[in-house]
Amino acid sequence: METKNYTVTIEVEKSPNDVFNYLTNDVSKWWGGKDFKGNSSRLNDEFIIHHPNTHFSKQKLIEVIPNKKIIWLVTEATLYWLEKDNQEWTNTKMIFEITMEEDKTKLHFTHEGLVPEKECYMRCAQGWNMVIKDWLFNFINEGRVAKQLYQ
Repeated sequence: METKNYTVTIEVEKSPNDVFNYLTNDVSKWWGGKDFKGNSSRLNDEFIIHHPNTHFSKQKLIEVIPNKKIIWLVTEATLYWLEKDNQEWTNTKMIFEITMEEDKTKLHFTHEGLVPEKECYMRCAQGWNMVIKDWLFNFINEGRVAKQLYQ
């Protein structure tokens, strides 16, 4: 039986180049807010998202194909609220794939390794839905900086 990684797709009326730039240059404006530290635009860049007592993760950019694809490897993670294994995100990947269809750009996000068998799956899927479908979508379309849950 094949396990299903968490995925979500949004569609925006911006160019693939614009979407790529929003993803790489402005992570703190759509995910992390004041709890973002580091760089997120070039191959091998590393950054940390740390919401005290809730979430810590360190990401490394392991693949960057301008206007097409970005992959972050989670090199360290602690989800403080988990009971069994609060490092479930460690060694998972966050994959952003950008494609153009007709006059719209599709952004397909996969959190590879975030599968239903994981303790955090339900809560993390809800969180990613908010981050990608609301915060990132509105940031790309309207330039609106995300309301940060943890601020």
